[in-house]
Amino acid sequence: MSVFHFELRDLPPEAEAFRDEVRAFLRETMGTRAPVRRARSWGGFDPEFSKRLGARGWIGLTWPKRYGGQERSFLERYVLLEELLAAGAPAGAHWVAERQSGPLLLRFGTEAQRERFLPAIVRGESYFAIGMSEPDSGSDLASIRTRAMRKDGGYVVNGTKVWTSNAHRSQHAIALFRTAVVPDKKHEGLSQFLVDLRSPGVTIRPIIDLAGSHHFNEVVFQDVFVPEDMRVGGEGDGWKQVTTELAFERSGPERYLSSIALILALIDHVGADPDPRAAEVVGRLATQLMTLRQMSLSVAGMLQAGQNPNLEAAVVKDVGTTFEQSVPEVVHALMDLEPTIDSGSDLQQTLGYLVQRAPSFSLRGGTREVLRGIIARGLGLR
Repeated sequence: MSVFHFELRDLPPEAEAFRDEVRAFLRETMGTRAPVRRARSWGGFDPEFSKRLGARGWIGLTWPKRYGGQERSFLERYVLLEELLAAGAPAGAHWVAERQSGPLLLRFGTEAQRERFLPAIVRGESYFAIGMSEPDSGSDLASIRTRAMRKDGGYVVNGTKVWTSNAHRSQHAIALFRTAVVPDKKHEGLSQFLVDLRSPGVTIRPIIDLAGSHHFNEVVFQDVFVPEDMRVGGEGDGWKQVTTELAFERSGPERYLSSIALILALIDHVGADPDPRAAEVVGRLATQLMTLRQMSLSVAGMLQAGQNPNLEAAVVKDVGTTFEQSVPEVVHALMDLEPTIDSGSDLQQTLGYLVQRAPSFSLRGGTREVLRGIIARGLGLR
């Protein structure tokens, strides 16, 4: 009996009707944006776009109406994400807040936290960073050392987080700190906190990637006071909560559509009557996309049903990012084109952008080794 629970799903009529509405909005807002700009997709940071999306009620689509949400289905949200990614919409400003910070607060936060933070996220005005990884912890998240020590009315935090995407542009982070040291039980004694990144003692330093971009950051906490009412969930419940948060991060269509702009540029380049080799390559890419879409859509259905698809999400992320990373190699081998940055055809420039970015696809949201460890445990192999 399989431990995986992937099931074929059809989208309900209301979801497909919603697709037409989203496409009309994107035609209006995206215009004739070049393929290389569309390739940035959910990595593109555009607060004005996020506010326009928020004005339509399309951030926090599934959330309760009392916080500004629309109480629509996870499958309708899935359609929205598909269309945003396919169009290369610059959704990065609100992406983390909508995808995982808000859902985490809905599940584990206090009512006061929800009332304070969720409406601003829904409006496209509040952006969140993820405070998990640390120097020297590698892929072993449970080995973190940043300490949150109790003090009257809250906690004093000292330590460092790294790879905190867009922390320099975000108002808040949900961070995992160690509130207690439990010998030989490193998964215990961890707690999550809502941290105002403008707090005294917070220093945000840029980490410039190999492509010369400032996306990542190092965030240093030096005697930073975090009020007790900014703890998310119970003290010591951080590991359970953070694994739930990672399931939100790993299962969406962004885990196989990050290279879609290159596939679309390839299709446009080879035209309506491609030679047999090009037709075979495009066909293979399309079939892989369709398979991954069904797997990811199945996870969306599990979330809609209130299930916790951690194992299936890990599979989608592992297989999906492997596919995404292969696309630039496949296109380069087929067309024998040199990737370019600021010149050349749309296909060359899109290829150039993704050649630089694709190595990171299997790192964000958990490395391939971490994911395969989760899968192995699910299969009873470790």
